Amino acid sequence: MCGIVGLLVKRPALRERLGALMVPMMVGMTERGPDSAGLAVYTAPVGESRHKLSLYAGQHAVDWSELLRRLSQHIGGVHEIAVNGNHAVLTSAADPDGIAAWIGHDAPEVAVLSVGQSIDLYKDVGAPADIAERYGFKHLRGSHLVGHTRMATESAVTPAHAHPFTAGRDFCLVHNGSLSNPHLVRKKLEPLGITFETDNDTEAACRFFEWRLREGDDLKTAVTRGFSELDGFYTFLMGTDRELLIVRDAFACKPAVVAETDDYVAIASEFRSLAHLPDISQAALFEPKPEEIYSWRI
Repeated sequence: MCGIVGLLVKRPALRERLGALMVPMMVGMTERGPDSAGLAVYTAPVGESRHKLSLYAGQHAVDWSELLRRLSQHIGGVHEIAVNGNHAVLTSAADPDGIAAWIGHDAPEVAVLSVGQSIDLYKDVGAPADIAERYGFKHLRGSHLVGHTRMATESAVTPAHAHPFTAGRDFCLVHNGSLSNPHLVRKKLEPLGITFETDNDTEAACRFFEWRLREGDDLKTAVTRGFSELDGFYTFLMGTDRELLIVRDAFACKPAVVAETDDYVAIASEFRSLAHLPDISQAALFEPKPEEIYSWRI
């Protein structure tokens, strides 16, 4: 059992309050996911020639200034870093794949959580309220976000196993439920050059969509293909730099509720995480239907 939350603000003025509106949503899902939590927030893009890499150091003591100095020695260009505890967001005009490869080889104590022009990603082990306070989630600004609280049922409680999972550029996925065939999906994808970082079943879904997007599918087409390839119970919530998407499996066993107003679209596993939102009493409320794809764009 896990909790999912999503929030997309339609009115630009609300972008300043994105984090403040989200934190009660995430904390409201604590009973569904007390082990770990995370979120991906989408901000204004940094520009066509630059990318952001979300980094995580865990329990390792990292001198981020020294890491930036070493990176600059090996990869030319202007690099900037914004540190938030044991997380940091590195912004650079250099090839992000090259930077990620350098980090993997020369700074293996640092994990690359996401890559893109809009996405910033945070995740850690602990109670959702503690994680929100640790990284100042209430101060986050942006157009939309995807969040998750985890109760581990099939793999270890570690930051790597926490959600969101990411693939490619500016894509993330969170999951409530369980897949019955993640090993078969993995067996299919690894010979195609898709690499895995954990044994989490959700990562199998994320990598499946990574493959389909790489092959040229748009997100809705990739999700539709998943109906015949991903076996199990799930509510998937996904984000890209322009889109928020939710889909449930054919049995719709895992709960989800959507609230939409002229100002926002809010999604949670249970209504209690939406009850504090402005004008919620006037919102259009509904539960997503089985195997029906719902998406909203900024």
